[in-house]
Amino acid sequence: MAFPHRPDAPELPDFSMLKRLARDQLIYLLEQQHEVDKLYKVENKPALSSSEQLCFLVRPRIKNMRYIANLVNADKLAGRTRKYKVIFSPQKFYACEMVLEEEGIYGDVSCDEWAFSLLPLDVDLLSMELPEFFRDYFLEGDQRWINTVAQALHLLSTLYGSFPNCYGIGRCAKMSYELWRKLEEEEDGETKGRRPEIGHIFLLDRDMDFVTALCSQVVYEGLVDDTFRIKCGSVDFGPEVTSSDKSLKVLLNAEDKVFNEIRNEHFSNVFGFLSQKARNLQAQYDRRRGMDIKQMKNFVSQELKGLKQEHRLLSLHIGACESIMKKKTKQDFQELIKTEHALLEGFNIRESTSYIEEHIDRQVSPIESLRLMCLLSITENGLIPKDYRSLKTQYLQSYGPEHLLTFSNLRRAGLLTEQAPGDTLTAVESKVSKLVTDKAAGKITDAFSSLAKRSNFRAISKKLNLIPRVDGEYDLKVPRDMAYVFSGAYVPLSCRIIEQVLERRSWQGLDEVVRLLNCSEFAFTDMTKDDRASSESLRLILVVFLGGCTFSEISALRFLGREKGYRFIFLTTAVTNSARLMEAMSEVKA
Repeated sequence: MAFPHRPDAPELPDFSMLKRLARDQLIYLLEQQHEVDKLYKVENKPALSSSEQLCFLVRPRIKNMRYIANLVNADKLAGRTRKYKVIFSPQKFYACEMVLEEEGIYGDVSCDEWAFSLLPLDVDLLSMELPEFFRDYFLEGDQRWINTVAQALHLLSTLYGSFPNCYGIGRCAKMSYELWRKLEEEEDGETKGRRPEIGHIFLLDRDMDFVTALCSQVVYEGLVDDTFRIKCGSVDFGPEVTSSDKSLKVLLNAEDKVFNEIRNEHFSNVFGFLSQKARNLQAQYDRRRGMDIKQMKNFVSQELKGLKQEHRLLSLHIGACESIMKKKTKQDFQELIKTEHALLEGFNIRESTSYIEEHIDRQVSPIESLRLMCLLSITENGLIPKDYRSLKTQYLQSYGPEHLLTFSNLRRAGLLTEQAPGDTLTAVESKVSKLVTDKAAGKITDAFSSLAKRSNFRAISKKLNLIPRVDGEYDLKVPRDMAYVFSGAYVPLSCRIIEQVLERRSWQGLDEVVRLLNCSEFAFTDMTKDDRASSESLRLILVVFLGGCTFSEISALRFLGREKGYRFIFLTTAVTNSARLMEAMSEVKA
């Protein structure tokens, strides 16, 4: 069931050194420099400590500064004198120091940095764990995390050699790339002659493909994330999964042998696999019958512990599947998926709009209703004014007027827009077609700025064949392409672009797609490094998602790697899904 890679597929680099580097740096920072002897996890609770020195390890967020300021001022009122140290990770921001100054405690605290920007969640997945990146950049236009991205890329190139071939699409990707190149140029030359271990790197902005992130996930790992929320590579399974009165935190990665075999599978295949696994496990237990004393001793010492561990994991994943099925049945999941597929294909739009209205009227979920409205808007290149006003009014009446600012955010980000006169789908495609054939390059840039925040999804879908045309039913047990991650209905746009660029080894022939995306693309090939790169490293590809990536995209690219003999490594600002995307845009916090 798991995706076996071709025998000639390259080996993945060992990312455990990233953990060791971060751990050693933190230990040095806390113990050697600041004499920290105890660590407390503080979550909106007062730090109860009799220590004469408090050291705060925090993200550079305003609310964290307010918390520290309240604690220091409380100590002042009580007449207590202590030393305070604030360590920012991954970097220190001037805005945070300004808050400390406004609160009147800047002179009472000293500040430092812990440049921890890469957390290995799995053998092929690195996360910067910056969920705020999406809102900060794609809504607020705040570029403060660009330097963190550049520093992370610089660290990777220092450890694993420079990347011979770089491709990117999107404004954020380009800025990150340019800043990273500056850091590379300032390098003292220690790694200049190092042989590259990774042959290609892609940098992708999340806003070039909102559709994929808005779709319901149907691969097992994606469904677990949608249902239980995977955080930092682990998930909390409640009593309904563990079949006990306790919750259990489970690490989900390649070390979990059961999970590793089903993580990329379409959910319809998972139960069959788990049933077969249970039968195999029972057969291994049954081998004990008829064993002599020596055989039993070997069985207990060598196999029993592993079988018990496998049995425990199998039980958990069966429980998770049952819980997912109960929850998805309650939400009429099949009808929901059918509506999403209709939106992706551009069929039955009126019926789909009625389904969304019913969803809102039944008050199923404010986040789900928003997601469906955004998916309708992006696939239709904006809503016609009548539908926009109607859906917005119904939503505010159903969920409350406090959501009004959320609509403003969604419009600014290009997630939920209203068609202007003359901006029907046909009219926009006609404009784009004219621009593509226009030889005046200067005019193209100006004209396309007027189409900003428009998705042009339908035209892009046709150009890249994102909606597969198949005879008969799509076989999810033996998938033929990346569309299996959405039940055969849609190939993720981000993954298709990577596939096309890898085939061409350039953006050549994709000019029209890039223009339809309203993005700028770039490519860089260092021939000196390309000559030094081995054929194995040239089939190792790092994909950087700026603004978050979904488990569906990860599964799709793992499938592509299996088919083409590539191995993909993923670096993301954070793992995301449709709910996190909507929550980032919402002004009403759950």
